Amino acid sequence: MAYHNPYQAAQYNNAPSDQGFLWNIFQRVDKDHSGAISDTELQQALSNGTWTPFNPVTVHSIISMFDRDNKGGVNFHEFGGVWKYITDWQNIFRTYDADNSGLIDRNELKRALTCFGYCLSDQFYNILIEKFDRQRRGQVAFDDFIQCCIVLQRLTDMFRRYDTDQDGWIQVSYEQYLSMIFSVV
Repeated sequence: MAYHNPYQAAQYNNAPSDQGFLWNIFQRVDKDHSGAISDTELQQALSNGTWTPFNPVTVHSIISMFDRDNKGGVNFHEFGGVWKYITDWQNIFRTYDADNSGLIDRNELKRALTCFGYCLSDQFYNILIEKFDRQRRGQVAFDDFIQCCIVLQRLTDMFRRYDTDQDGWIQVSYEQYLSMIFSVV
C-alpha cells in the first residue's frame, strides 16, 4: 500500500518562476481581468492533447488546491503554484507515456503508479482505466491522468487516517466509510 505521492500542492505554494513570463500568462488566462483565474478560465487555457475540453473536475481540483482563501479562483501569487504544478504533471505524463501517444495506457499507468509507490492489482488498473478514461479508448488523457492521481492520493490519505498500524487493513463502520468517500468525491 502506497502512502506518499510526491506531487502534492503544498510543495508548490512558493513556486519560483520568471515573474514577467508568468504575469503575461496570467493576464492572458484572466479573461475577465478580475485579478483571479476561475475554473472556467483555467479550463479554457489548458490543453489535454485530445482536442476535447480539459476535465472540469481536474481543473476544479487544481484550483481548490491553490485557492488559499476559498474565493473560487487563484490570484497571481497562487497562479505561480498552479503553473508549476501543471508543468510538473506534464513532465511526469511525458515520462510515462512511453509510446508518445499523448495517452497513458494501462501498462504505462501501472508503471507510473508503481513508481509513485502504489502496489495495486492488475484488476484494479483496469478499474482505474475504466473510471478515468472519459474518451472510452482504453487509455487516459493528460487531464484525466492528473485526476486519477489526485483521487488515488486523496483516497489513500483518507485510508491512512484509519490504518493506524499501517498494515494495509482498516475497520470502519458504514457511516465512517461513507464519510470517507463523500469527503473525496
